[in-house]
Amino acid sequence: MLSHHGFVNNTKVYYYRNPVDTVATICNPLPFFHVYGMTLALGQPVVRGQKAVIPNPGYDTHDVLKAIHTYRCTELAGAPTMITDIISHPERSKYDLSCLTKVVMGGNIVTPEVRKLTEKEFPGAKAWVGYGATETTTAATLVSHLDPESKRLTTVGRPFAFVELKIADPNTGVETPVNEPGEIWVRGHNIFLGYYGDEEKTREAITPAGWYKTGDLGTLDEDGYLSVIGRLKDMVIRGGENIYPIEIEAVLNAHPAVEECLVIGLPDERMGEELCAWVVLKPDAKATDAELKEFCKGKLSHFKVPRYFVYEADYPKTAIGKAQKNLMRDAARKKFNL
Repeated sequence: MLSHHGFVNNTKVYYYRNPVDTVATICNPLPFFHVYGMTLALGQPVVRGQKAVIPNPGYDTHDVLKAIHTYRCTELAGAPTMITDIISHPERSKYDLSCLTKVVMGGNIVTPEVRKLTEKEFPGAKAWVGYGATETTTAATLVSHLDPESKRLTTVGRPFAFVELKIADPNTGVETPVNEPGEIWVRGHNIFLGYYGDEEKTREAITPAGWYKTGDLGTLDEDGYLSVIGRLKDMVIRGGENIYPIEIEAVLNAHPAVEECLVIGLPDERMGEELCAWVVLKPDAKATDAELKEFCKGKLSHFKVPRYFVYEADYPKTAIGKAQKNLMRDAARKKFNL
């Protein structure tokens, strides 16, 4: 349950982070049942008197291109998969997208490579990336054009005004040292009221002190910038070692044949869990398990090199492009008879 107070005030603090763009025309291809599409991408133009462009009742990449071109949109909001789909669309060159000054991405981890690609393909625009959840009334942190490039391209920024954030040991709640991973906890005006009809689940998610335990893993650096590692439930424990899939994904995504790679954990009787890389290859590219394992050597500790590899044209996604890792695990377990 989200509050009107949280909705309005989160839109206002977004403005504090971004006070210069008062006459923006925002292209919003996101579904309104998603918190990002409902709040910042729609609430922002309503509260600030900006123009909102809705390309399609559903989602169609070609319609987004036409909308940006026709209405001279200055800002594009979307999930990273939407942005990469726009960049790779075969008819993109037919449209003038030079009006874009900002591409705001969220809803999934946005790699430095995707941010750099976005700014390369839209030369007049900066990539803005935030972090949040439905329970935080969309974004709780955000980078901006004012942040150093090293932070803007690698982190999800600092908390909004009036929002607190800490990294805590998920078992004890004790705050972790700078740059040490832990669970991301958020507190502030933007925190949801609770899960409707489920007081027990609400108590599990929100501490008596008002901290929302996100279930996400991250680190805070010495300047207060947040980096997201992944979901707590996605962390793989292999032979007693905590392994974060994002580290392995970053290495494999750098392979010249790999379009995209996601890493999941699969059950193993001896080690507890084993690593499985779900690989989407570039068009006409080829790669073998042995080749990808060799590529990992020297870049990853030996116990972080995946044992299993799945090669598919894509991976299961939600309506806004989030990976459905539960379905990926089910498919991989079936493939390897686990």
